[in-house]
Amino acid sequence: ADDLGYGDLSSYGHPTIRTPHLDRMAAEGIRLTSFYAAAPVCTPSRAALLTGRYAVRSGLPGVLGPDSENGLPAEEITLAEVLRDRGYRTLAVGKWHLGSRPEYNPVRHGFDHYFGLLYSNDMQPPWVQTETPLHLYRDLQPVAEYPVDQATLTERYTEEGVRFIREADGPFFLYLAYAMPHLPIAASKTFEEQSRAGLYGAVIETIDWSAGRILQTLHEQGLDDNTIVVFTSDNGPWAQLPDRMLAGGVERWHAGSPGLLRGSKSNTYEGGQRVPGIIRGPGRIPGGQVSAEPVNTMDLFPTLARAAGAPLPNRPLDGADLTRLLRGEPFPPRPFYYFLGSEVQAVREGPWKLRVKDGPELFNLDVDPGERYDMADRRPELVQRLAGMIETFQRQVAP
Repeated sequence: ADDLGYGDLSSYGHPTIRTPHLDRMAAEGIRLTSFYAAAPVCTPSRAALLTGRYAVRSGLPGVLGPDSENGLPAEEITLAEVLRDRGYRTLAVGKWHLGSRPEYNPVRHGFDHYFGLLYSNDMQPPWVQTETPLHLYRDLQPVAEYPVDQATLTERYTEEGVRFIREADGPFFLYLAYAMPHLPIAASKTFEEQSRAGLYGAVIETIDWSAGRILQTLHEQGLDDNTIVVFTSDNGPWAQLPDRMLAGGVERWHAGSPGLLRGSKSNTYEGGQRVPGIIRGPGRIPGGQVSAEPVNTMDLFPTLARAAGAPLPNRPLDGADLTRLLRGEPFPPRPFYYFLGSEVQAVREGPWKLRVKDGPELFNLDVDPGERYDMADRRPELVQRLAGMIETFQRQVAP
């Protein structure tokens, strides 16, 4: 999902948004309560997800616009490329945001086919001043529909994914990246009328319906026990939206919630990067699990490659194989670095998080996930050690 917050699903504490399909998916698999997007904004988060590497390594630390000339470099190796080399059919549906020029299209990065928007759904007037039209694309060609009917996008994206699964005659990788709930939000009349939580609730409940359709299709095709399904978000909710977004019917309450977390999209407090993370695979992942171990979207690259029996590329990866964790076995801790742009602003090691931006601030996230109580004055030796880790890693990944 795009900009979905930590507190936006009923299984993560929302009181009125109903997400029964995602809640069931969590009950049948593992619900991760310390799951992180690799960046608090769109482009670098998606680059990290697909490459298993912090986005600064691929030269995409910031958000691309509709007129940007750069994108994901050809020399980067995506999860889709690794799986396709293993014999998987691959499809990307939805938001790409890793370059809009033809050489950066998903079909140039390991996907057999693509259907979706090449960047965020707000990158058009009145929200972004550009003369580049926001088109739907099928592979390398724009679709005739213009302007795009965003109220039905989630449903149409879902049917593309369902068709792909039904036509699969062997192993497959589906990357389904919703346009929503990135502003401006929209939902079809059916979902809007059913939602107690307003338009935002309708948007999330449409995504939940989509998850249900995907899971039901896997069941109907007899693929349940041999398929891993992951649900997550690219960053936290856009709670501090800029004034430029307050046009075209957008309201401030159209953004989501970080739950009990501090911060939101575009910053490195927990609300900017800690997001829902649900992984289901009945054939290999025991159900009924809840884990607070810190893991992140970059871990999906080595985890899914191993599940497919595919070799990892010979280059530095920042993700770790989660197979042991998913089986309920002890999982070795490692640091997680919080980037905004090319700057490392914080690190988490075990329960401790040091944020050096406007700091230092030190939080024990096991007892204070809302980052309300700064412990820096009480643990100066820990502050010094974690600050040294940040400085060292910053030098290692200097752009």
